[in-house]
Amino acid sequence: MFIFTNIRWQDLIDILVVAFLIYRVLLFFVDTRAMQLVRGLLVIVALGGAARAFELKTITWVLSHILSAILIAIPIVFQPELRRLLEELGRGRLLSGSKRENELAEGVADDLIKAVTYLQQHRIGALIVFQRETGLREIWRSAVQLRAEITQELVLSIFWPNNPLHDGAVIMDRQSVIAAACYLPLTDNTDISRWYGTRHRAAVGVTEVSDAQALVVSEEQGHVSLAIRGRLSRPLTDEQLTRFVHRYFNPQGENLTILQRLKREIQAQWPGSGR
Repeated sequence: MFIFTNIRWQDLIDILVVAFLIYRVLLFFVDTRAMQLVRGLLVIVALGGAARAFELKTITWVLSHILSAILIAIPIVFQPELRRLLEELGRGRLLSGSKRENELAEGVADDLIKAVTYLQQHRIGALIVFQRETGLREIWRSAVQLRAEITQELVLSIFWPNNPLHDGAVIMDRQSVIAAACYLPLTDNTDISRWYGTRHRAAVGVTEVSDAQALVVSEEQGHVSLAIRGRLSRPLTDEQLTRFVHRYFNPQGENLTILQRLKREIQAQWPGSGR
């Protein structure tokens, strides 16, 4: 208790700022070679702390010298990463991490929109399920699991005619394409027009048993429809498709007023209601 009584409010701010800077730097190095080095350094530091606590002098001496050698080698081995880090800091992007994440999300969304638009224009049937809070493991665990980066080329190749995976659905989350050739539960809703085929009924069915959302590309009419909460929208316009996909991958990416957010929320939950 005596230690905590001597902490000033400036010390708390100091600790929070340092912790935030460390977090931003570590986040910057994710998916790079440097991240492996960071993990190795953490292991060495943890072992050194344990050796010091148990008074293992030889191990402590060895680990301290290894750590010193690594710290000297870091600027040489990882010069490109450190240079990029300084460039990002100079541009002000390092501290505004959400901006970098938003840019990545925008790129993924654009890729998917291009793929769906191509499928629509060439009347290639497709069914894409967007996983949300409710996991769909019961569905995709028996399918072809991919865990692949979301790209325009991958989506097109999956649904390309005569591809072994094109008949099933694709399930994705905000990070990757989870699986392809997924077989979804069909809806028993008799209100759906008999003109709709298996893809549309499967899209409605999966949204009845989960909070997932599903895009359907009709190969007969070339329309794109959206299934949400067991309901199927009217054909989406290009603007509605773009808004839906961007909102899924980057729900916090727009700076809107409360009224604008409310309007977007209604339109996103029922795209056909605005017309």
